[in-house]
Amino acid sequence: MDRLRHLLPPLLSGALFGGGLTIGGMTDPARVRGFLDLFGSWDPTLAFVMGGAVIVMAIAWRLQARMVRPLFGERFALPDRTDLDGKLITGSALFGIGWGLAGLCPGPAIASLALAPAAVFPFVGAMILGMALHRLLEMGAARVQA
Repeated sequence: MDRLRHLLPPLLSGALFGGGLTIGGMTDPARVRGFLDLFGSWDPTLAFVMGGAVIVMAIAWRLQARMVRPLFGERFALPDRTDLDGKLITGSALFGIGWGLAGLCPGPAIASLALAPAAVFPFVGAMILGMALHRLLEMGAARVQA
């Protein structure tokens, strides 16, 4: 029962997030590419989805600032860095390029696994492979520094 109490909130949050991405059209690569095609046949509808997400997060940040701890956890897991470094900028650029080329980013790709697993599995597989490669490179760099 205690394990269920710990797993239920993230499971429901993930399902809500995936449902929102699907309803908002973020799992449709053609629609995402249409949004990013500013000089072609631009589809601005995803701007409303993103605007809605910004409003929800603005409310969430204000609520979080008033809370001592999360409802279902011991402490908030918030980033403590606010600076920009080369790794962040390079990673952001690669994320944007990948998003533009594939029409998917990690959240919608995971949500799409429930609807069209065969269509998105190559993307998710490449994403997992890239994450594993990054982890190996980070471990190698840490060994060199030690």
